[in-house]
Amino acid sequence: MFVGVGARRGAGAEEVVSLITRTLAEAGRVPGCDVEVVALATADAKAGEAGLIAAAERLGVPLLTYGAGELAAVPVPRPSAAVLAAVGTPAVAEAAALLAAGPGGMLLVGKRKSARVTCAVAGPPSSPSPLDGPG
Repeated sequence: MFVGVGARRGAGAEEVVSLITRTLAEAGRVPGCDVEVVALATADAKAGEAGLIAAAERLGVPLLTYGAGELAAVPVPRPSAAVLAAVGTPAVAEAAALLAAGPGGMLLVGKRKSARVTCAVAGPPSSPSPLDGPG
């Protein structure tokens, strides 16, 4: 699975990993869904955030980054005016997860939030039906 992550400046690795863990538990409720994380993905603007870098290291996966224009081109269920103003794209977590999953990728868990972090889970086209609930 591919986890898209957005974070406010200074968000710590503990908060990032904790939210990812909770969100992956939701993905695990999808029958036949393998919840192994392949990569974390975020906006280029967040590439230097220590919490995201440390979270990727803890999970043993690469941190992929995408430009605001790439992210903005991805249709997502819940775009955010606040994220657009801050990062230049209406979505980071969902859009980054979908881009990382590749063409035809499916959103399995829509964006979930903690105090300073947002994440979403996407899988390749062969993934089971999406799971989405309150978020």
